[in-house]
Amino acid sequence: MAFGYFIHHCLQAPKQTVKSLLSSAAKDLVPSAAPGGIRLAHTDIKIPDFTDCRRPEVTDPNKSSADVLALSQIEINLADIPESKNMTFKWRGKPLFVRHRTEKEIAAEEGVNLAELRDPQHDKDRVINPRWVIVLGVCTHLGCVPIANAGDFGGYYCPCHGSHYDASGRIRKGPAPLNLEVPFYEFTEEDVVIVG
Repeated sequence: MAFGYFIHHCLQAPKQTVKSLLSSAAKDLVPSAAPGGIRLAHTDIKIPDFTDCRRPEVTDPNKSSADVLALSQIEINLADIPESKNMTFKWRGKPLFVRHRTEKEIAAEEGVNLAELRDPQHDKDRVINPRWVIVLGVCTHLGCVPIANAGDFGGYYCPCHGSHYDASGRIRKGPAPLNLEVPFYEFTEEDVVIVG
């Protein structure tokens, strides 16, 4: 109502009156501490503090709740994965590929010439136990999910844009710039691994 009244009078008033109305209205809008005129960036707005409204268990950023800790690690029984097969698990909202390699696959991946690779990384630097490859199933090109046991190199193939990875998760062909990511993992027993 007040704004409409203001505009109505501005349209009917002479120029000098309009200038005085605008300058007096602008003075009301500008905080007294604002230096040099009108501020348009809203940098003088105070952000409310909601600390009193938060539950005590979420106020400490270094303290994680049980559900967050449960999602941060996954325990995998490797005895359930047959040789030459790949299983996919969900870990931290992403696909996790666990591959049980054959002796032939291990020998082939260890014999790859690093000079041929876009992202040079030796097979032994990507695995703890050569029989098992554990990588995130997220294509390093645009984040698609590759298909296991496929592609020109028998590892992983991303059909979206044609990236081919070998059985060690290394990029061999296509637009992906990097190898599939190897997460932190450790063996607690011979056939049990904890990822995360």
